[in-house]
Amino acid sequence: MARQERAIRTRRTILEAAAAVFDERGYTSATIGEILERAGVTKGALYFHFGSKEELALGIFEEQLAISLPPQPSKLQELVDSGLVLALRLRTEPLVRASVGLALDQGALGLDRTPAFGMWIDQTRRTLAEAKAGGELLPHVDPTETAEVLVASFSGVQLLSQLRCQREDLEHRVVILFHHLLPGIAVPAVLARLDISENRAAGLVAQGRLEPVAEAG
Repeated sequence: MARQERAIRTRRTILEAAAAVFDERGYTSATIGEILERAGVTKGALYFHFGSKEELALGIFEEQLAISLPPQPSKLQELVDSGLVLALRLRTEPLVRASVGLALDQGALGLDRTPAFGMWIDQTRRTLAEAKAGGELLPHVDPTETAEVLVASFSGVQLLSQLRCQREDLEHRVVILFHHLLPGIAVPAVLARLDISENRAAGLVAQGRLEPVAEAG
């Protein structure tokens, strides 16, 4: 057990170092040597967890979704909660910021950025599909199409918030996003019961827990 915990800590240290280097230098310019120096680990330790620089980026992508939040009676409330918590984590957690930064970095040569959005869309689609099965969505709503719209909208909102004020108002902007989009997909009785408030995320994070992420490769 002690060895496993040490391995988890080492993996986290490497990811945090890679996130910092990618953020400062960009994915293309960052080197494994710089990441090793920042992390203070051996090359063998890094390659035990990650086989390449691209696998490091994939590990950072996965951190964006690596939290388990308290279940709610409504699947749409869980969807709202995940968005509010992601907004908070983008402001406060460097690894999550690096994940989004890499996903949107058009200059990241050699990096397949589709997994970042694919994992996010798939998680959103599953929640929406459960919401539809539970009668929470209007009849016309397609979970896959709606998941893509929500992810694209959130991505644009967070980018605007970053450019305008370094994401200081991101929770507020995400609340506005939900208030605009949810009436078009939610059954009115369900919509009326949703808690879409800026201060909800902090309490959810306190109750939630980080999920172990399967190692790349």
